Amino acid sequence: MIEQADIKDLDELTRIEKRSFESDQLSRRNLRYLLSKANATTLVDRENTVIRGYAMVLYNTGTSLARLYSLVVDTPYRGLGVGSALLKAAEQDTFENECVTLRLEVRKDNKTAIHLYEKHGYKLFDEVPDYYQDHTSALRYEKNLAPHIEPDIVHVPYYQQTCDFTCGPSSLMMAMNTLDPDLGFNRKTELLIWKESTTIYMTSGHGGCSPYGLALSAYERGFDVELYVNHLEALFLDSVRSPEKKEVMRIVQEDQINEIHKRQIHMEHNILSVDQIQNIFQKGHVPIVLISSYRIYHEKSPHWVVVTGFDERFIYVHDSFVDSHNAKSASDCINMPILKKDFERMSKYGKSGQKAVLIIKNRDFNQNNQER
Repeated sequence: MIEQADIKDLDELTRIEKRSFESDQLSRRNLRYLLSKANATTLVDRENTVIRGYAMVLYNTGTSLARLYSLVVDTPYRGLGVGSALLKAAEQDTFENECVTLRLEVRKDNKTAIHLYEKHGYKLFDEVPDYYQDHTSALRYEKNLAPHIEPDIVHVPYYQQTCDFTCGPSSLMMAMNTLDPDLGFNRKTELLIWKESTTIYMTSGHGGCSPYGLALSAYERGFDVELYVNHLEALFLDSVRSPEKKEVMRIVQEDQINEIHKRQIHMEHNILSVDQIQNIFQKGHVPIVLISSYRIYHEKSPHWVVVTGFDERFIYVHDSFVDSHNAKSASDCINMPILKKDFERMSKYGKSGQKAVLIIKNRDFNQNNQER
C-alpha cells in the first residue's frame, strides 16, 4: 500500500538510504527536514509494517513545477513493480497539487532507473557533467502531466547567476544569447552588466539592477530595447530606509534615464499585461520581467526573470537564481510554469506596485522589417 510518510518513518528511510547508495546519500538530518519542514511530499510503499521503497516530490512555491527529488526501492524488493507504483503515485500527487510538470535527475550510468522513467513517458532535456560526488554526469528528464497542454516554448539558453545580486544581468544574458547564440556566457560579462546597471543600494548588501541600466546595457551590446515602466522615476527607493541611500539611488537612476533619452531608446509609461507580453513574445522578441521574489522565495526583494514560453494557462520563465539551500537545482528553474493569473500578481514590486518589462530585440530584425 502506498501512503504518505511521516516523521515516524525517519529511521527506516535513513536505513534504506544507507543500504541503497554508496555516495550522495540523504543524511538523517536532510530526511528529517524534508519530512517535517520542506514543501515536499514523501510517499512510501508499505507492506504490513515494512517500507519497501519511497518517493519524494519537492514543490516550488508560486510555480506549477515539481521535482522528483528521490525515488528509492530497497534492495530485496527490486523488480517487483514497486518503483513503477511509487512513480505513478508521485505523479498523481504532483497533479493534485496543481503542478503540470514533473522533473528529475538521474545518474547517467543508472540504466535501470533510466529505463523506468522513459517507459513512463519522461523525456530527456539536459545533461549535467560532474553532478554527483563521484563526478558522474546527471541526466535531466521531465514529463508533462497535462498532455493536452502544448506550450509554445522558445529555446532560451540557461545561465545560473553566480552572485546573489545578479539576477538582472543573468536574465539579460539569457535573452541576448537567445537572439545571438554566438555571444556565450561568462561571469565577467555578468559582473560588467551589473556594474553598468546597479542601483548602488538595495534592501541589503549590494544593489540590484534597475530596468534603465539593463536597457542601456542591452543597447550598448547591439540590441534594440523597449522599456515599459509604470513609474517614470527612480525605482526601489522604498527598499532602503536611509535618506542618503535613497538620494544616491535617485541620482544614479536619473542619470540612466537621461542616457536612455539621449540614445532614443523606446520607453513607455505603461503597464503590459501577460497577454500583451505574450503577443510581443510571439513576434520573436524576448521579454525580461521584474517580479517580487516573495511569492516564490518568501523574500521581499525585486527579482528579474526571462520569459521562455506560453500556453493557454501558463507563462514559462527561466529563473537564474537556484535556491540550493532548499534542495533546489537548476532543473527547478528552467522553463518554470506559472499560472498567468499568479504571474500578474507577482510581476510588481514594493508598496507602490512598481512594474517593469524589458523587451530585447535583435537589431537586424528591425532593419530587415524596415527594408520590407
